[in-house]
Amino acid sequence: MFKGASPFSDFIDADLLFVVGVSSLVLLGLLIAMVTFVIRYSRKRNPHPTNIEGNVPLEILWTVIPLGLFMYMFYLGWDGYKRISTIPEGSLPIKVTARMWSWTFEYPNGVQTDTLTVPVNTPMKLTLHSMDVNHSLYIPAFRIKKDVIPNRENTMWFKTPRVASYDIACAEYCGLRHAYMYTKVVARDSTGFEDWYRDASAKQGKPYTPMLKQAD
Repeated sequence: MFKGASPFSDFIDADLLFVVGVSSLVLLGLLIAMVTFVIRYSRKRNPHPTNIEGNVPLEILWTVIPLGLFMYMFYLGWDGYKRISTIPEGSLPIKVTARMWSWTFEYPNGVQTDTLTVPVNTPMKLTLHSMDVNHSLYIPAFRIKKDVIPNRENTMWFKTPRVASYDIACAEYCGLRHAYMYTKVVARDSTGFEDWYRDASAKQGKPYTPMLKQAD
C-alpha cells in the first residue's frame, strides 16, 4: 500500500483505511456499550426494570454523527469515481481485446502483443472489447478494474510513475480456463519504450512513428 503505482492507488488506499478505521471504532464502541449494559443492567443488579424516557439531544447526536460520516464516505467515493473516469487529453490509445482465455493489446499502428508495454509518466487510454463472454480487466497495483463486455465498448485509463512490472488479471469468471488470463503491464522509460515499440513494429511489419511524439 501507498507505493504510488498509479494516480489512484494512494487515495484509494487512504479512503479504505479511513472507512476501516471508522468502522473499527464504531464496532469497538458498540462492543464496549453492549458489555457495559449487560453488566450494569443485569437482572441481578436491577431486579425491577425502570422505564427510560427519550433524550432528544442524544438522539440528534447519534443521528447527525453517523449521517455526517456516511456523507463524507459518499463524497470520497464520488471524488474517486470522477478521477478514475476522467480520461486526460492526449492519452495514448491502446485497444484491448479479451477472449477465452487471453488478452490482446493493439497499438495505434496495428502492433499486437499479449503483454501491455507502456511508457512511464504518460497517461494511457485503454478501449476494451470482448470477443465472447464477460471479462474484467484488473490491475491490482493500480487499484483499477473495468468490465469487458461483448457488443459494448468500455474505457479506462492509468499512468504509472516508475519502471516496473505489474500483474493483470481477469476479475470476472469467464470459463474453465479463467485462471489462464494473467499477463503483465511492463512500464519502461521513454527511450526504452520507443526502442521496444520500434522493434515490435519491425518484427510485425508495421509502420513505425514514435508514440510519445504523437502524444506531445
